[in-house]
Formats: sequence, C-alpha cells, structure tokens
Amino acid sequence: MSEINKYYTSLLQDIRAMQDTAEDGANQEQLFTQIALEMLAEAGETENATPAYDEKELGTKGQHKINGYAMSDNYETVDLFISIFQSAETPQRISKEEIDRAAKRIANFFRKAFYNDYAKDIDESSPIFQFTYDLAKLPEIRERLVRVNAIILTNGTYNGDIPKQEKVAGQDIYYNIFDINRLYAISEKSHISIELDFEEQQIKIPCLKAPIENADYESYIAIMPGQGLAMLYKQFGARLLEQNVRSFLQFTGKINKGIRKTINEESHMFLAYNNGISATADNIELDETRHYIKKISNLQIVNGGQTTASIYHTWDKDKADISNIFVQMKISVIKKADSYSEIVSRISKYANTQNKVNDADFSANNQILIELEKISRRSFSPITPQCNIPTIWFFERANGQYKNMRLRDGFTPSRAKQFDLKYPKKQMFKKTDLAKFVNSYGEIQEGKKIVIGPYIVVRGNEKNYAQFINNNLPKKVTGVYFEDVIAKFILFREAERLYGIKPNNIGEMRNAVVPYAISLFGYLTDYRLNLEKIWKNQRISDELAAVLYSLMKQINKFILHNSPSSHYIEWAKKEDCWETIKRQHWDIDYNSIKADFATIEQIKKRKSVVDDLDTDTMQKEYDISLLRSIPYALWKKIAEWGKDTGLLTTSQQSFASFDMANAIKFNRAITDNNHNKAMNIYETVCENNIELLAEADELTEQEKAELTTKTENDANINNGITIELIQKMVDWDKRRRILKDWQWNVMNDIASGKKLLNERLAWGCKQNLKILKQHGFTE
Repeated sequence: MSEINKYYTSLLQDIRAMQDTAEDGANQEQLFTQIALEMLAEAGETENATPAYDEKELGTKGQHKINGYAMSDNYETVDLFISIFQSAETPQRISKEEIDRAAKRIANFFRKAFYNDYAKDIDESSPIFQFTYDLAKLPEIRERLVRVNAIILTNGTYNGDIPKQEKVAGQDIYYNIFDINRLYAISEKSHISIELDFEEQQIKIPCLKAPIENADYESYIAIMPGQGLAMLYKQFGARLLEQNVRSFLQFTGKINKGIRKTINEESHMFLAYNNGISATADNIELDETRHYIKKISNLQIVNGGQTTASIYHTWDKDKADISNIFVQMKISVIKKADSYSEIVSRISKYANTQNKVNDADFSANNQILIELEKISRRSFSPITPQCNIPTIWFFERANGQYKNMRLRDGFTPSRAKQFDLKYPKKQMFKKTDLAKFVNSYGEIQEGKKIVIGPYIVVRGNEKNYAQFINNNLPKKVTGVYFEDVIAKFILFREAERLYGIKPNNIGEMRNAVVPYAISLFGYLTDYRLNLEKIWKNQRISDELAAVLYSLMKQINKFILHNSPSSHYIEWAKKEDCWETIKRQHWDIDYNSIKADFATIEQIKKRKSVVDDLDTDTMQKEYDISLLRSIPYALWKKIAEWGKDTGLLTTSQQSFASFDMANAIKFNRAITDNNHNKAMNIYETVCENNIELLAEADELTEQEKAELTTKTENDANINNGITIELIQKMVDWDKRRRILKDWQWNVMNDIASGKKLLNERLAWGCKQNLKILKQHGFTE
C-alpha cells in the first residue's frame, strides 16, 4: 500500500470514528472539512477558519455551496472553502467538470453574499448568517478587502488545471485546490511553500550572491521593484510573513505614514531611506546571466512586513506611481532541512530587533514548552472506572510529533494498537490548544489593563497564543502544573461538547460562548474549582456539567440581546463585552456543585506539593514491552542489517544477535543495562530503516507456530511436563510453600527461561507434580 493510500485510509477512519462518537449528527463531508481546515490553519494557509455549510439551488444556474469560511483580523483576506468528499475505500479521481462546478458554486455564493444581501434570506441561527451579514454590511470589509481565496478541498486526486483568477463582485478571486496528495504533503510539512516564478510574471529582480561558503545557508542581495512587492502582497498577504512570528509582529496591513509620504513625495529616495527587507527561502534559481532571480521557493519575509503592506496600500488607495520604488532585500537560503525551523527562528529574532519581541515569541524551541513536552511524555493518567489502563496526554510542541512517534513505535498493527492505547489521539493537544485552555480559565491583569481574558481567546488561535506566550507562560512547569492544564483541557472540551453542534446546539457562537462561560465561572467562584479532582477522575462531575450548560445558555442569550450590532462575534472580541458580562447577575446553582470546589487548605497544599514525577518505572515497563514485541529472529536480522550498513558497532551486533535474541527466545529478564543498550539499537533502526521492524508480527506468528510444535514434542519427551504446567505449579505453590525452596526455585528458573527444560529436570518436575497433587493441586 502506498503512503498516500495509507494516509487516505487513516483519514477515512478518523472521519468515521468522529461520526460514530458525535452526538450532533455530523456528516462525513463536514467532518472532512473540519479536519482539512485544521491542517490548513496549522500550515499557515488560513486563519480563524470556521466550518459552516450552506447550499441552494444545486443544479441550476444560480446554484451555490460553501463548507467553511475564514476572515483575517485586518479584513484584508476572505477565504471560502468548498468540499468534494467521497466515501470510497480508495482515492477516486476528480474530474475537471467537478472542479469547475465547485468553483462556480463558491463564486456564486460570494457574489450573492457580497452584492445581494443574502443574509436576509438566512435564518439568524444558521452558522453562515454572521459571515454573510459581514460581507454585505461590514464597512471594514468594503474598505480593506484585498484578496478572496476560493479553496476547493477534496479527498480525491486531481491532476488538472486550477481555475483561473477572476473578478467576482468587483473582487479578485484566487482559486486553489487541495486534493488528497496535497493534504498528505501538508501533513508531512510544517507549512505550505510559496513558489514564485518571476520570469513567467515578467518581474526583473537584480540579484547578487554573497561570496559565503558554509553548510547552513547561502546569502543573496536583491533589489525588489515596488510593483513586484505589491503583486506579492496582493496575492499572499500575511502568508508572506514567517509563520513562527506572524502573530507577534502585527502584520496588520496599515499604511506607515512615513513610507506613504516618501512614496507620494520622494519616490526616487525610497531605496535610500528604507532599511529594506530580510527574507528566507528554500531555494533560489538565477537566470542564465546569473544577475536576476528566475524562481524562488518558500519565500518568507522575516523583517519588512510593514514596508511591503504600506507599498501596496499606497499604490492601491492613493493610486500612487510606484514604478520608481525599489527595496533592498536580503535573502537567506537555508541549506539544512533538518534545522530549518531553528535557523529561521534565529534569523527572525535578530532581524526584528526594532520590534518588541520576546525570546519566548519564537516559541517552537521555547525552554518552558520543551519542559512541558518532557513532563507530558512521562505523566500517566490515573486509572478510572472509564479507563482501566494509565494513558498519556500528548503535548505536541512541534508539528507532526505525534504522527512521527506513532510511526516510530507503532511499526506493526499490533504495536500501533498498543501505541493508541497509551497515547489516545483524543488526548493529543497542540500549542494553540494549550493557550486556549489556559487563557480561558483565568483573567490576568497588568495594572488596570486586562492582558488575559476570554475576549482574547475569541480573537483566534494566533492572537491568543501570542498573549499566552507573553503574559501567561509560567516561569517553571511542574507535574502539578501539567495536571492542572489537563483538567482545564477536560473542562474546555466538555463545555464544547455540551454547547453542541447543529442541530443539537445552544446556538451558533460556540467559539465565543465556551471560553466566556469558563472564564466567568472561574471569576465568579474565585477560581476555587478543584482541578485535582478533575485530573484524578479524568472527567467533570454531572452536576458541574449541568451548571456549565445552564451558564452557556444564559451567556449565549445575553450576547445576542446586548451586542451593540449584529456582528456578535466582533463584540465578543472586545474587552467591553467581557466587562459588561462580569457586571451582570447570573443564575448559578452553587449548592449543587459544593463537592467540585477545593478548600483553601487543599489549594495551599496543592501549590506547595513538591513535584515528584518518578514515572521512570512505568516508562521502562513500556520500553520492555516494546523490546519484547520484537521477536528473536528479527533481533538477529537487525544484527545482520547493522553489520551490512555499518550503523551498528560490532558490540551492538553481538548484543542484538545473542543477548537480546536469547532474552526473547527464552523469556529472560532484561536488565537495566541491557534495556539501555537495546533501546539505543532500537532508536538507530527507527531512524534509518523503520520498515525492517514491520516484519515483527509475521515473525512472531512463525515463532508461535514453531513454539507450539516444539512444546507438543517436548511434552511427549518430558513425560507431559510443559513450561505452561510448570508456571502453573510455581504460581500455585508461591504462597503455600509445600515444596522445598530449592525445588520451587528450580521450577521458577525453568518458567522464567533461566534454565532450559530437559529430560532430567522434567523428571524432577514430575515428582513435584505428584507432591502438589496430594495437597489439592489440579492440572
């Protein structure tokens, strides 16, 4: 099975699993849309994306359909999503006709909403109402809208042309298609590359390569025409800004007054006055003269976003002549793919010295998050009536960690099942999730200014995450902090479930009402909720769930009736909304949830707990089970592979071929020293030839068959005495101690593989069996 087919099957399984557990009758197409939107958001292709379905007059000239939308915070970008979903067991080819039909439907939707006040024809409870109302009525959209992206999502395969850019309702619409191949590619990468062909677009960019030779990067100095920058901004906007710092550098699209004045009054002096732009790329291709840029891959601006936006808006709004505008651009081409993120983050950090950006902002390698990741990997959840095995809440600090670890540990179907039991996918959370759960729980003030509150959570993942990093990241993380984070995770997810999704929903403002309800509940109860209890039970009580549900209904109604405009979500993004809500009286049955609060003594004790995460034993048990899942024949193969490739030392080859192979074959104990040696070999195999481990299940079955045959033969030779019978005798006599110590010890050594069962020892075990039978033992 190809990697694409594996990915497709996994995606289909996820969708079906989500549908099975959903209480809202969600259909597969919308669940697919939800997954795809989350992926595109992670990759920086969209922001504030919301799944929302609407269709009308399908099959007619005026047909339209939409599956989701997004609007940037500065109102410059509108993203429209339409899905083509198929439930076949393998990816199906999508025809050009289907793509063209989808493009027509999404364009018709935009035209109706932008021109025809389509919101009047939609019920206010519809998930698409707010968006259509904004398109028709919001002045900021009319003033600032630069680009409309119409994105076709499909789990099929498509190899044809992308519909050409067109004007709809006076706006430029750029079409894009994400089929199963592109979605798979996104799942393998941290972001979507911007690929530019300047020769094709007839943009001349003089460029000089710096005479620098090193393994990390190449450096180029280019002179970018203002018209070229304006074109880039019009098409890509904030996507041009390096993703790791986008939210921190306020890529707002506002016009810098100084830049505007220079363009309008002294355009010929722009190159002299402006500091220029710093950018990174994966690759640069120069033309045959070696003096101009022909193509560039994955261009990301790390400093100079305001310059770019200001040039565009001055040209667009003032109709300024920018033919004489040129900007110096320093481009660093990163050579080392494995350290790409780290190098780009450092370049971003040092290039932005004029901005107030903390080290924590470049957060992929933030030390606090690294420590939180470490704690998450070794913190096992308590056993509860709902789950009788300890599990891990997996904090994915860097994109793709969960998937890569599952590939590493789940090298066979049986290993994958064990991995999924230990690391349930529903217990995986990302940095933006962390910020959402934690920021929703408590208000934080600096002086008179509120820096953390629910209205910041409503503003979207990137803005909320920026506030979390700058104002709510702890100076130190402990096991107690991690447990409290998970309690907040459980609280938030349960509130989302209670709010519901159409048709079984409270309303259409879940993204706003859930964080407001959690924040308000904490504010009104002085944050005395017993988080330790939630952690230990891995759930909230039924009484607390009922109170949360009631509070969300009240808040939903309050926002609808008290918002100063019909743009309810916009009001929810303002501090005024939060202050207004805090001043109201709310009907809460505190008596019903007395048991959910912690006493002052419990809170003090919780804060003073010395962090003790001695879970090495549990991790070691997991490692041992992983090593034992590799059959002895495969350990020998690993030794041969290590010899052929030179990736294992002679000592490691010998250890794998003899020590580990025999430990598995004869069920011998794996000592601490051997455990460490074996894990080092295992890591080497995972990094260089993980496919080798895929043979484990097949070889295990062969060994079981061989063992069954051998056991039957041995039983005949050894008077019916088998390892299984000896183990049973050992277990039965463990407390009764009828046998002499040496007799019991010999049998225990045979059962654990320390001694090999032969005819002589079998005879002795036969005598022991007679003794035990006299005292009530039965085979």
